[in-house]
Amino acid sequence: MRRITRKNRKWKRKVSERRESAKAMTAMSEINDIDVKVDFIQALIPLGLKAVGDMLKEEVESLAGPKKKHGKINTRWGSQDGSVYLRDQKIPIDVPRVRNKMDNIEVPLASYQKLQQPYMEDKQTFKKLLNGISTHKYRESAEFVPEVFGLSASNMSLRFKKTTTAKLRHLQIRSLRGYDFTAVFIDGKRFADEGIMIAVGITMEGKKVMLGIEQMATENHRAVVQFFDKLISRGFRFEQGLLFTVDGSKGIIKAINQKFRGYAVIQRCQWHKRENVVSYLSKPQQAIWRGKLQAAYAQTTYTEAKSALTKLGSELEEINSSAAGSLREGLEQTLTIYKLKLSTELRKSFSFTNCIESIMAQVEQYTQRVDRWRNGAHMQRWVAAGLLEVEPRLRKVNGWRYMNLLRDRIQEELNRQQQEQNEDVNEQELIQVGA
Repeated sequence: MRRITRKNRKWKRKVSERRESAKAMTAMSEINDIDVKVDFIQALIPLGLKAVGDMLKEEVESLAGPKKKHGKINTRWGSQDGSVYLRDQKIPIDVPRVRNKMDNIEVPLASYQKLQQPYMEDKQTFKKLLNGISTHKYRESAEFVPEVFGLSASNMSLRFKKTTTAKLRHLQIRSLRGYDFTAVFIDGKRFADEGIMIAVGITMEGKKVMLGIEQMATENHRAVVQFFDKLISRGFRFEQGLLFTVDGSKGIIKAINQKFRGYAVIQRCQWHKRENVVSYLSKPQQAIWRGKLQAAYAQTTYTEAKSALTKLGSELEEINSSAAGSLREGLEQTLTIYKLKLSTELRKSFSFTNCIESIMAQVEQYTQRVDRWRNGAHMQRWVAAGLLEVEPRLRKVNGWRYMNLLRDRIQEELNRQQQEQNEDVNEQELIQVGA
């Protein structure tokens, strides 16, 4: 005889609890909430059709009363062809009808209207198609119900388009008022001949939030300013100061300076700067100079890094003046993170655009399945759906426990810049008075 240990008793108790829960769920006659009934029915495809018929009959009886009873306002009115969704599959059924004799109008069946909506608002269909099931093969991959219809490639495409359109709309209009952002990553990605600019906000808790996307062929500063206006209209807050990490696009930097002057500091990605510089060099020299530039950016203080990079600029001038010019262009903005005197973890997080690059790599796992981009809307729908799909799985940025320090240092740097501007203005005024 098997000994019943405390662990076994605990397991038996859990089984008993699950059994009682299942009994409660199967007591359909005791469930009055139509939404609960619909969810339960659609989760049980083998029994779904019979349960649908019983549910419709039950509602007809509640509306029209027992058969052959006189003096009723509502009366049965035959049946008509209809269909319901069980999971994501559309199945034909006969739908009973009820008519109000006094008003001479048909009385709709609430349960039938609910059952005409796909299970979980097409979430299962969306996930299957987003993860690579072809619309032409969807019928073969779906759960087997002989009477199923409405699973053609065109029907699946329309349902996926409807779901992704809703996700794009959600990404474009959802409120940003509840977030306290400290940093923003901005970068673009090419799809065929078009580009999509993506912005990711970092909250005080280190959480990554998709701010929005914008289709633009080039990162023109006017288009970027309009994108910023949309974010602000949705409640994006910037008054406490922001750190923008960008790839070095002049259009994006100009737009940030125009829209957030006095509220933002800019960090240009050191990886992009390094690759831009070595692109002017020959193949044998590129590996050598990557190492030199990487070593210079690995310095721990602003003074050390600036000195090392200035020395490399002088060396490059003798080898390739274009590479030297590329290094000097915007060099100070690649050193912003040193001026803020942050922890090592925060420096790693915000010196590069790796944060947004990794997000785009995850989105590409979905978008790479598209063979042909039909138009801009098609592109935006897929990107928005991919971003919202990966957003809940994103980890916090490295060093998120020091985000308060980041905000304090941003405000100190903004105050320092403002003081320098005031001193310059005063100096100019003195020069004009002396003249």
